[in-house]
Amino acid sequence: MKPVKSNSTYPNLPQRLFWDFDFDKLDWDKSYRTVIERVIERGTKTEWTEMTRYYGKNLIKSTLKNEINYLPEYAIDLVEQNFGLKRTQLKCYKKKQSRHQHWL
Repeated sequence: MKPVKSNSTYPNLPQRLFWDFDFDKLDWDKSYRTVIERVIERGTKTEWTEMTRYYGKNLIKSTLKNEINYLPEYAIDLVEQNFGLKRTQLKCYKKKQSRHQHWL
């Protein structure tokens, strides 16, 4: 699924979320999965709004369901609250449940 083109050439997101990338050379369309993951894990409510404006809810939901392998528990809770998805629909949750954990 391709990102929805908005009226802006890139989302208005802070450089701090992408400390390990060359921010000025970041391809926002090709890197949508990384951007969505970072904003969900570390972004503010305003940054979530900007991410949704740029990528659209359909792409974000599809990415969460099919592509993002890990999110911390608090982020999964936020996704449930903000995107109306159940944790059981998320790839990261399914993956977490399938891992064998030590019984202690």
